[in-house]
Amino acid sequence: MRQLKGMPLSVSSTLASPTAPAPAVPRLRVGKLCIAVQGATPAELFARAGAALKDSVFLEFRLDFLPKPAAALPELKTFLTRHREITSIVTCRRKPYGGHFTGALNAELEILLKAAETGCHIVDVEIESVEHCTRAQLTKFRAALRAAGTALLISSHDFTRTRRPDGLNQVAKRIAAYEPEFVKVVTTARSLTDNLAVLQMIEDQSLASLVVGIAMGEEGIISRVLSPRAGAAFTFASAAEGIETAAGQISARTLLDLYRLEQLDPATRIFGVAGNPIAHSLSPVMHATAFRRENLNAIMLPLKVRTLDDLLTVVRDLPLDGVAVTMPLKQEVLPHLANMDPLTARIGACNTLRTGADGKLYGFNTDVAGVVRPLERRMRLKGARILVLGAGGAARAAVFGLVEQGAEIYIVNRTHEKAVALARKAKAHVLKQNVLSKQRFDAIINTTPCGMTGIKQPLPIKENELNASLVFDLVYTPIETPLLKLAKSRGLAVISGLEMFVQQGARQFEIWTGKPAPETEMLRVVELELRRHPQ
Repeated sequence: MRQLKGMPLSVSSTLASPTAPAPAVPRLRVGKLCIAVQGATPAELFARAGAALKDSVFLEFRLDFLPKPAAALPELKTFLTRHREITSIVTCRRKPYGGHFTGALNAELEILLKAAETGCHIVDVEIESVEHCTRAQLTKFRAALRAAGTALLISSHDFTRTRRPDGLNQVAKRIAAYEPEFVKVVTTARSLTDNLAVLQMIEDQSLASLVVGIAMGEEGIISRVLSPRAGAAFTFASAAEGIETAAGQISARTLLDLYRLEQLDPATRIFGVAGNPIAHSLSPVMHATAFRRENLNAIMLPLKVRTLDDLLTVVRDLPLDGVAVTMPLKQEVLPHLANMDPLTARIGACNTLRTGADGKLYGFNTDVAGVVRPLERRMRLKGARILVLGAGGAARAAVFGLVEQGAEIYIVNRTHEKAVALARKAKAHVLKQNVLSKQRFDAIINTTPCGMTGIKQPLPIKENELNASLVFDLVYTPIETPLLKLAKSRGLAVISGLEMFVQQGARQFEIWTGKPAPETEMLRVVELELRRHPQ
């Protein structure tokens, strides 16, 4: 915990000192997590605040979300009196500076002073409002805050970009010139590397100030999770999903459970899953479960990647210990690898990066394990006749991996030429759709997206062509796909794509940690998450 210390009131050439010393701001203990609470009505605001207390006793009340912020002050006083364990921030940000309050500067300051009188511990004023105050106005405001025992947080919000670290340091110094108890610099991330600038600013400023630094937006997740580790006084979260107060804000429960905010330290290993879109990836929850089960100090972050160079910069400079990558990065990353296993080279796709002790990247393809492991637990692969539907990236991993196991692979694809090309490279066979009803296989694997939630394409195989003992669908949303339902209706054994997803993740875990993966727990949590939040 960092302690809040009383700061001198006057700033050279900025504020005039009062004739009598104002009471010092009491020391405050603030946790790593402040939950920002908003509501359309005072009743909704305080109901949400009450519910948030199970996750943190450090709350920000966003009064500017209310039509009449001043009307909520009596209820704020009652709430703070009832919950004396709370450390509270009150914000009433004006609309020109990213808030919702339409009143004038004087009205904002008056609301914040009355909030201080109700027992609020910290008030947040945007730097533009501070700079628009007269010297007398600001001196009177600071003196009143100190008389109430309330700390001042001055904030800057850039809703368009993230500057370079030297630019952010200038913003922090611009705020620090007014000697607030807290300096808050918020930017908007347009890339993953923008997080590095924010974290650098925090490291640069944290010895001189109690600083908060965040990059908004989906790309800003790194700063939201890791800023306290870099030296920030705290970070912000929403009370729950759907009631965020800023773009990219994460729920408190997610920060605490999935990203283990309270346990993060310099020794925490950081992994990522990279792609676009990536927000709904199940990899972070799957690997978090595995890390926790094996008592490993590690987390995985979903990284929205627009360019490979952006990702590689973060891998090198954050750094990241490993990354799970999705298409098209699986192919783009190959020239940047120091080495890769032979099968990955033949497939021409890498879905797993590991950063070596030498700082170089090493590549693996665990999609192969995702296909091979479930099958080899159910049948002897050497000599097995297996039909692969599709000729895309997933098909390549399946075909190359199963051929290496000695299986006899047949490929069918709507674009026959792609099937021919893949078969030639992998030393497999190719069939045309019109002969399938006369063939018999030990297993059929669907590698196409047909049957996936939101995909309207017909199934790649007809009912009378399901001439196999087992059907394996790599699609896992929904868990029971139309193809698996059809196979079950014919009495065939089935394997869900969920098992493929977990097995490729299990192999990633083994590559990154050197430990056997807790497969049962990984499968359980992913299935639970999918049933709770169908995609």
